[in-house]
Amino acid sequence: MTMQDPLADMLTRIRNAQMAGKPTVDFPAANVKAAVCAVLKDEGYIADYASVESAGKPTIRVELKYFEGKPVIAEIDRASRPGLRSYSGKGDLPSVRSGLGVAIISTSKGVMTDRAAREAGIGGEVLCTVF
Repeated sequence: MTMQDPLADMLTRIRNAQMAGKPTVDFPAANVKAAVCAVLKDEGYIADYASVESAGKPTIRVELKYFEGKPVIAEIDRASRPGLRSYSGKGDLPSVRSGLGVAIISTSKGVMTDRAAREAGIGGEVLCTVF
C-alpha cells in the first residue's frame, strides 16, 4: 500500500515518539522531509537529524529534544494536505500562537519559517505549524 501523505506521516511519527518518550525516531528519507527537519533544528525544536541507511533504504533519524522531561514540541500539525493545499501570499502568512510558534513554508527559495518568508517578501505553501 502506498503512502498518500509522507510529510503527515513524518509529523505523526515525531508526535507519537515524543509522547512515548523515545530518544530518536526514524522515517523514510525525502528532500522535503530533510528540509523540514533542518528548519526544526534551526528553530530548536529537535536536537539533531541525520541521513542513515536502514535495511538498504535511505532513512532520516531525528534526535528528539526534551526540557525537564517534557517534549519541546507541544503540538505539530499538518496545515496543507494533498486533498486541500494551503497557499499564502507574503501578506497572508500565518502567525502561530502570536509568534511563539512557527509555520513552515515551502517557497520558491526553499523551505523556511514564516518569519524568514516575511523578511524575504515571498509566500508559498504552508506545510505545517509547530508550537
